[in-house]
Amino acid sequence: MVILLQPVTFNSDVNVNPKCKPSPVPVPVIDLTDPDAKTRIVKACEELGFFKVVNHGVRPDHLTQLEEEANKFFALSQFLKEKAGPPDPFGYGSKMIGSSGDMGWIEYILLNANHHLSFAKTTAVFQQASAVFREVVEAYMEEMKGMSSKVLEMVEEELSIEPKGKLSKLVKMKESDSCLRMNHYPEKEETPDKEEIGFGEHTDPQLVSVLRSNDTEGLQICLKDGSWVSVPPDHSSFFVSVGDTLQVMTNGRFKSVKHRVLTNTKSSRLSMIYFAGPPLTEMIAPLTCLVPKQDDRLYKELTWSQYKSYCYKTKLGDYRLGLFEK
Repeated sequence: MVILLQPVTFNSDVNVNPKCKPSPVPVPVIDLTDPDAKTRIVKACEELGFFKVVNHGVRPDHLTQLEEEANKFFALSQFLKEKAGPPDPFGYGSKMIGSSGDMGWIEYILLNANHHLSFAKTTAVFQQASAVFREVVEAYMEEMKGMSSKVLEMVEEELSIEPKGKLSKLVKMKESDSCLRMNHYPEKEETPDKEEIGFGEHTDPQLVSVLRSNDTEGLQICLKDGSWVSVPPDHSSFFVSVGDTLQVMTNGRFKSVKHRVLTNTKSSRLSMIYFAGPPLTEMIAPLTCLVPKQDDRLYKELTWSQYKSYCYKTKLGDYRLGLFEK
């Protein structure tokens, strides 16, 4: 087996956080066709909460088409884009992130991934975009559902989680509360050399997130010692990060990774993140097969709806997992 490591480098020009680590940190690069992929995924989730996926099976031309269509939407006039919003929570948004005062150098589209809802709350987005935008978005969502499910299936197999499909079925169910977010970080005409926060530090509340971006840098992850490192972009691969819900269900064995985006104002950044979430009514708690004794459980039980509602009321950088802690 060949161990692939992607070096992560720190940009010394950024002084957003005083705890900065200049030394490279290896991000696991996992080939989904490798027989040892499940073992390496679990190790990555335990050590970093973050890894890169290659040989994922998603056609390059499909990725290119979706990126082109997304860029066409963000190139529309501000008037037309705002007709596709405001996000409540779905639709088009700009600068403001959430409802708690967080701001960033960003514009975005947030879409519900539940096909049985027929994008009822985001029809305006597709009315402003090209005729094929909805088609390629729907196809992409299916690909991302498949990839996130496959990753969770590998976790189940490696950890001997019972009953079979306990995690992956939460994403496959039609009631799953998953969504797709397309983030666009525009170029700046003024002060092009100045970097600032595009999307503030946070963890994702869902099970896992699957991210792809263009070749513009900006993504950073926070290590266990509190230092930040930059993740080199790779438009042909995907990055998977552990979310709060998976941390709870593994009783803290997996760690949700804190991350942020710093704007590269010399060129625009486009990223697409699929958030694999469970049904709203699903009870989230440490899995009995992993933690048989109640006294050993670090977290209490909450529904996904309860935790999601709580997260929407907090600021990005707040420690939200405290709601679960005993």
